[in-house]
Amino acid sequence: MSRIALIAGAGALPRLLVEGLGQDFVLAELEGQPSDVAKEALKFRFERLVPFLDHLLTEGVERVVMAGAMRRPRLDPELFDARTAALVPRLLAAMQGGDDAALRTMISLFEEWGFEVVGPDSIAPQMVPGEGVLTGAVTPQDATDAEYAARIVAALGAQDLGQGAVVAAGLCLALESLPGTDAMLEFARQHRGVLPEPARARGLLYKAPKPGQDRRVDLPAIGPETVARAATAGLAGIVWEAGGLILLDRAATIAAAEASGLFLWSRAP
Repeated sequence: MSRIALIAGAGALPRLLVEGLGQDFVLAELEGQPSDVAKEALKFRFERLVPFLDHLLTEGVERVVMAGAMRRPRLDPELFDARTAALVPRLLAAMQGGDDAALRTMISLFEEWGFEVVGPDSIAPQMVPGEGVLTGAVTPQDATDAEYAARIVAALGAQDLGQGAVVAAGLCLALESLPGTDAMLEFARQHRGVLPEPARARGLLYKAPKPGQDRRVDLPAIGPETVARAATAGLAGIVWEAGGLILLDRAATIAAAEASGLFLWSRAP
């Protein structure tokens, strides 16, 4: 089995993946953006990306998995080494583009050094649910809302924007953008009053990858905290594209949904 480097960001995903990686892996973190993994990490900066990639080669790394949220760093021109400086046009273009464009650039750079970039599902396939209702009951109105939300998210994704939307009774209440899912759900909570019948039109959160997205990186993810925030927003459930979402801590997420009376639906694309 080839050695893996885990490029870890914030959130529960990197920590959960470690359980499937065992002991022989390299943990790397972007300087100033520590992960929650309880293991000493190799720190790196984009200004010295080439030395970092060379170091991974000397460590015997052949495969790389990227997991967790990372903020776009501010690049310091004085810190670039000569070889990384040659990549400045590509790095700047990546930083100024959408998330998908930026991640594609990063994948291409790792591949140019001979690394195979793999998705989290290659380590923990059980974290990507197949089609079906995991818990709760889906009503005809929920199915209609999910269909509408899927079209909205596909349109958002085509512009390299968010991966989620909140729809209630056929009305779009919130869209995901740069601040992320938590901010979207908080917005939905604050603005439920604009719905014609807010007490009856509970609605749902829908998540899906962007059309044409490289699914090795940045798959949408939900966990117990997402369920709690959806419940606080007054939603009836969470829906996602089957095969296109990482379910963090499946048992705890289902238990949280059952306790809050929410349904969880892994919907066919």
